[in-house]
Order: sequence, then structure tokens, then C-alpha cells
Amino acid sequence: MTAVTQIPGGVRLRSATAAVVGSVRRSSPSTVVALVFIGAVLILSFVVPLLPGADPYSQSLGESLIEPLTDSAHLLGTDQLGRDVLSRLALATQMSLLIAVGAVLISAILGLVVGLVAGYRGGRIDTVLMGIGDVQLAIPVVLLLIVLVATLGSSPALLVILLGLTNWVTYGRVVRAVVFSLREQEFVTAAVSAGASAGWVIRRHLLRNVLPQVLILSAFQIGVVITIESSLSFIGLGIQPPTPSLGLMINEGQRYLQSDPWMTIVPAAAVFLLIAGAQFLSQAFERTRSS
Repeated sequence: MTAVTQIPGGVRLRSATAAVVGSVRRSSPSTVVALVFIGAVLILSFVVPLLPGADPYSQSLGESLIEPLTDSAHLLGTDQLGRDVLSRLALATQMSLLIAVGAVLISAILGLVVGLVAGYRGGRIDTVLMGIGDVQLAIPVVLLLIVLVATLGSSPALLVILLGLTNWVTYGRVVRAVVFSLREQEFVTAAVSAGASAGWVIRRHLLRNVLPQVLILSAFQIGVVITIESSLSFIGLGIQPPTPSLGLMINEGQRYLQSDPWMTIVPAAAVFLLIAGAQFLSQAFERTRSS
């Protein structure tokens, strides 16, 4: 009697393993890179803060500027105030990620609603909604954010709202363009001829066709929002001390660029992982949609 007969589950186990291996082999390079980068970011953001002794705020001037990988208690070293860089980097990355996801969610929902209504209704509604978008596009986003943050403050919740409300136009335009191309299709005109309401047509026919585009754009926009948030923090208008932020850590590290360049390199590498992971994820979504 063969081994396969003796172990009935063996064939199924080997088939499942082969399927997983085949799936990994078929994955595009962008998908693999996205998974690696995003996995590293998630571990850094949400696992490191749970480790024993992780404290991003504790200061010890006697342990300031410890180099990375020279002290087991501070794997990435300490900053000028003796604070653990790994803990601060984890919290800063977590803040950037949460702000970016929150802002992108607001932008995507607002842009999706505006694009669906403008694209399906057309006429004056389309002119008014897209006119509002054109006015916002005429104002540089970073300049607008600097003015708003300097006036209203820079709490994390406020940053999410401001970043979300200043980045919806791209979503609106993309969704509007897709809806324009779909509303004359037979499945839409047939539903309208059968007496379906505008809301029903949008929910059942248009929404499902624009969501893949919104998902691709959202993954791309996460990197854009992280860049803007880090830039605001770098010039002192983002997350305020003592809460760590990637832009602020880069700003503080540049003072020690010649003697301790790792203070700038470490947070800059985290920014790179966040942005690159988002871009590769967007490419992976695009490949999935095209296949």
C-alpha cells in the first residue's frame, strides 16, 4: 500500500502547498515588494510599541546619541535627549500611517460621491461640482495646508480632516470620467428604461465599476499624503512635540548630519518604506484589475 493511501490527507496537504507556492510564483514583483514593505511597516508600527521597555518619551541625557546596534536596550540607538529611536520611530510611523489612511478615506468617500453625482447627472450639477474642484486645484495644496494648519492648529484629528478635504478632487475627476463612459452603456440605459431610479442605478451598476479605480488611486494617495504630512512636520506645522513624527525626527537629525548621520537616515528610511510600499501596492492593484 502506498504512502498516499495510508495518509489520505497527504494529497490534499501537498495540493494546498503547491497552490500556495504557485500563487507566490505567479505574483508580480510589485506585489511581492509591496507585501514586504507593508509588512515591515506594520510590524514596526504596531508590534514594536508592544515590546517590553518600549518608551518613546523617556529621556536620559547620560545615554544620548548611542549609535545603532551597539546597545541591546536601544537597537537603533538614542537621540540627542537619550530617547529610544526605535520606539519613537515606531510611534511616528504609526501616526503617519493612521493620518494617511484616515485622510485618504475622507478624500475617497467625498470624491466618490461627487464624481458619481457629477458624472451621472451631468449638466449644471456637473458644472458646479467640477467648478468647485477647479477652484481648489488652482490653489497649491501644500500652501493651502500651511495656511490652514497655521490658523487652526495641527492636532492629528485636524490634520486628517484637512488632508482629506484638500485631496478629494483627484478622486472626483477619476470617478466622473469613468461614470461618463458607463452611463451610455446598454446595462445602464436598460435599467433606466425599466424605470430604475438614479440612486438604484448608481448603487447597483456604477458604484461596483468605479470602486477598483478608487482602490488603486487610494493606495497611490497614501504615499502622497504621507509625503505632505512629513513635510508639514519637518517645518514644524505637523505633529507637535513631544509626540514623535517622521518629519520632525528628520529635522532634528539634520543638526547631527555630519557626526551622527543615522539620526536622519533612519526616519528617512521609514518614510521611504511607507511611500514605496504604497506605490507598489497601487501597482499590484492595477495589475490585478487588468488581469
